[in-house]
Amino acid sequence: MNTLKHTTSIEVKFSEADPLGIVWHGHYIRYFEDGREAFGKEYGVGYLSFYENGYVIPVVNVQCDYKKSLRYGDTVIIETEFIPTEAAKMLFKYRLFNSKTNDIVATGSSIQVFLDKNGTTLQLATPEFFDNWKKKYGLSNQ
Repeated sequence: MNTLKHTTSIEVKFSEADPLGIVWHGHYIRYFEDGREAFGKEYGVGYLSFYENGYVIPVVNVQCDYKKSLRYGDTVIIETEFIPTEAAKMLFKYRLFNSKTNDIVATGSSIQVFLDKNGTTLQLATPEFFDNWKKKYGLSNQ
């Protein structure tokens, strides 16, 4: 099965660094989020499109492996890859790079599930609009 990737970059802000200029570890997870939002904007599957179709998609799992530190003034390149699955969930993998050195600074993944718009009922099947989106990009076996 194919995957779908998107790459974006963000400058590390002063507020993201500690007094030594090193990026706080929690911001790497936020960079994953920034990558997901950029991916959604590029491929027409942003958070608002889910909401407009009657769903919310909370993150239920996130994992991050730290390799090297980013510092204030660096630019982080965020590679976001959508991994198709037949289950009613969204799986993304990430690679973060330092744009100056091209070193991988972190890798990780996240899982999101489909809930109704009220956030109360877990959906056991993927919504039709999402299945159609996957077909459009050749990400489905159907």
